[in-house]
Amino acid sequence: MKILVTGAAGQLGRELLLMLQAAGEEAVGIDRAELDLSRPERVAEGIAAQGADWVIHCAAYTQVDKAEEERELAFRINRDAARAVAQGVRASGGRLLHVSTDFIFDGAQSRPYREDDAANPLGVYGQSKWEGEQAVREVLPEAVILRTAWVYGAHGHNFVKTMLRLAAEREELRVVDDQVGTPAWTADIATAIRALIGAGASGTWHFTNEGVASWYDFAESILGLGRELGFPVKARGVRPIPTSDFPTPAKRPPWSVLSKRKIRGLLDHDIPHWRQSLERMLKEIL
Repeated sequence: MKILVTGAAGQLGRELLLMLQAAGEEAVGIDRAELDLSRPERVAEGIAAQGADWVIHCAAYTQVDKAEEERELAFRINRDAARAVAQGVRASGGRLLHVSTDFIFDGAQSRPYREDDAANPLGVYGQSKWEGEQAVREVLPEAVILRTAWVYGAHGHNFVKTMLRLAAEREELRVVDDQVGTPAWTADIATAIRALIGAGASGTWHFTNEGVASWYDFAESILGLGRELGFPVKARGVRPIPTSDFPTPAKRPPWSVLSKRKIRGLLDHDIPHWRQSLERMLKEIL
């Protein structure tokens, strides 16, 4: 079985590609240099030419704040190119797993979001990803849509690495404590993706690690575990602040915990708690 991973230079795509190849799968990756998603008119042909049995579409426009200024580009990549990827998969007779986000929800409720809850994005990034999901479903109703959140890993740029860098430079960090969700380690997401492929799944699924945290909770654990493991941590601690003290161009959902009840029934292992996976990731990069 041939598996094609888009966004292979990104943090999730890189993790998944390495995991698949280590498991002996025929997995190939393409990145922006080989597949320019900002030119959707060329994407379908490029995908179809690969002749993959499964395409895992990890590539996306993910700059949440910048998307407010670059609306056209965000929609071109997250909606139009997603549709083109699905068209290419359909043309080659393969299957598609499309990675999406918790940002399709507005965060107004207080229970974990289920796969069938109504979408109501708060900004351009979330809206472009939601319309991308819809475009994929229109072309390939049997496609897998996998929503995840608060992604971090050993590859690429992410919140964990930013906190470690700032903790080595500053006496104190200030992090918002009124946005709540669940971190997701790329290695655990990649494992879930392999399980979905192996089961021949279809439809919409959610995956993050277990547990709930604010960004402040996450930052505190990063510094605490980082200090224990020997990272250069200068900061004495983290100060919790409200979102209003850290204004950004894009509005974030205050509650973006995703329900994992559906995918728990598919996996043959317990989903690790986010603190457990954070420690494993820190040991990996150390």
